Amino acid sequence: MYHRTRIRRTRIRLVATVAAAGICALGLTACDSGDSGDTVTDKPKAKASASATASEKPASEKPASEKPASEKSGTPDVAKVGDTIALKGLEDGNKLDVTVVKIADPAKSSDEFTTPGSGKRFVGVQFKLVNTGTAAYSDSPANGAKITDVDGQQFESTFADITAGPSMSSAVRLKPGGKALGWIVFEVPKASKTDTIQFAMNSGMANQTGEWKLS
Repeated sequence: MYHRTRIRRTRIRLVATVAAAGICALGLTACDSGDSGDTVTDKPKAKASASATASEKPASEKPASEKPASEKSGTPDVAKVGDTIALKGLEDGNKLDVTVVKIADPAKSSDEFTTPGSGKRFVGVQFKLVNTGTAAYSDSPANGAKITDVDGQQFESTFADITAGPSMSSAVRLKPGGKALGWIVFEVPKASKTDTIQFAMNSGMANQTGEWKLS
C-alpha cells in the first residue's frame, strides 16, 4: 500500500510540474525570469487587527507621546510562524495569501506503516491558503514547499499523514476567495535544526517565493 501511494504521489508531482511548464510555454512573458526576476520575500502582511485598533481611536484621544500609525512597526521585519505572505503565480489573476499556521517538530506518523528513514524524523508544517486573485487556483501545494536547516540543506515534502491533523490535499482547486488548510510533511535528519520554510505557487515554478523563519 505504501509503495503504491508513493508511486501515485510521484505521478501527481510529475503531472503538476509538466502542467506548470506548459503554462510557461504558453505565456513566455509571464514566466520569463529575465523580465520579472525570481524573488524570495519574507515580508509578512500587516495584521488587520492591529490596523483596526489604530484606526478606531480618534486623534483627539491619542496621547501626545504616541507615535502616528505610519511611524509604528505594524509587522515584524521577517515572517514567522503565524504570519501571512501575499504571493503571485505565473499568470495574471493568480494570487494567494499563504500562512504558516503551526509547526510539528518532530511529527508523529498517524499509522504504523509510514515511518521516517533511519536517522531521520518527520517535520510537519500546517499551511493555510486563501485565493485572493481573480482566477481559480489549481495546484498540488506540497510540490512548492521546501524546508531548510541552519546549514543550508533543503528538503522537499514527502508523503505522510501525521497525528497533528489532516494533510494538505494533493489536488487543491480554489475559486476566488476559496480557502485550503492542511499539513505538509518533510523528512529531515534527526540532527538537523530547521531554519526556514519556503512556499511558491504553481508547484514551485512561480517566480515569487515566500519564506518564513522557524528559529
